[in-house]
Amino acid sequence: MEIENQTVITEVILLGFSKDLKINIALFLLFLVIYFITIIVNFCIICVITRNPRLHVPMYFFLCNLSFIDICYSSTAVPKMLVDLLSVQRSISNLACGVQLYIVLFMGGTECQLLVLMAYDRYIAICRPLHYQVVMRWSVCHRLTAFVWICSFVIYILPSLSMPMTLCNRDQINHFMCELLAVIKLSCGDIYLNELVIFCISFISLLLPFSFIIISYLCIISSALKIRTGGRSKAFSTCSSHIIVVALYFGTGMVTYFGPSSLYSSNQEKYISIFYVVICPMLNPLIYSMNNREVKKSLRNLFTITN
Repeated sequence: MEIENQTVITEVILLGFSKDLKINIALFLLFLVIYFITIIVNFCIICVITRNPRLHVPMYFFLCNLSFIDICYSSTAVPKMLVDLLSVQRSISNLACGVQLYIVLFMGGTECQLLVLMAYDRYIAICRPLHYQVVMRWSVCHRLTAFVWICSFVIYILPSLSMPMTLCNRDQINHFMCELLAVIKLSCGDIYLNELVIFCISFISLLLPFSFIIISYLCIISSALKIRTGGRSKAFSTCSSHIIVVALYFGTGMVTYFGPSSLYSSNQEKYISIFYVVICPMLNPLIYSMNNREVKKSLRNLFTITN
């Protein structure tokens, strides 16, 4: 059907989770607590890393970037979701929906690339320790980080801007936010090309980075096995947090964008999105702080000074 014969919509209604007020209040309280923990813990990680000179090394510099991404990632979707849980009219303008969609894409993609960079840092530290100070000097770290942000913008935002969608007919999304796979179903006309672009971008942003991380850790494991027992446990402990974060984030992302029903099951998209938009930003700093003695010590000192 031609676009001229269809009703172009100017706002989108987000169906959210439930119409039951009691359920929505319970979800509101749960997500509010999660959001506060996310903001506070990630902000504390940033403060600790910037204030402690001992943590001014590449690994913690990348962790600081990850915490900043998690704050932005969560803040893009969760506040609107909290408002909608207590609202009757859960509408969002096309402009606000587009902004939310682009920011979520950008932050999610940047996190994927940053996790690759963190794996590369661990690879150099364990497999090429004598070259670490040269390979991962500050000028290189800053350039690599800038490259990650710029590359993410080029990969995720430019294709979306070059292929704008006009939304027609249905104005409801079975989701709590403007997520790409949910919004595209409201697009006018044939969406085959859009789906093809989404698949290609997902391949570039998920499978390729994940493959690089797997290769990095295979090399790390091979090198660590040649180290004596004491050094081996230290090498594995520095990588365990990153492995957990990678498994959680890439696992949910691949299920969403490569699952057999990813383009058809809105419920699947919605509930998995909770994990990587709401839960992961909270878990990431907790996982890194619990498994890192330096970060835990610095956090204790920060709260001691505050009190």
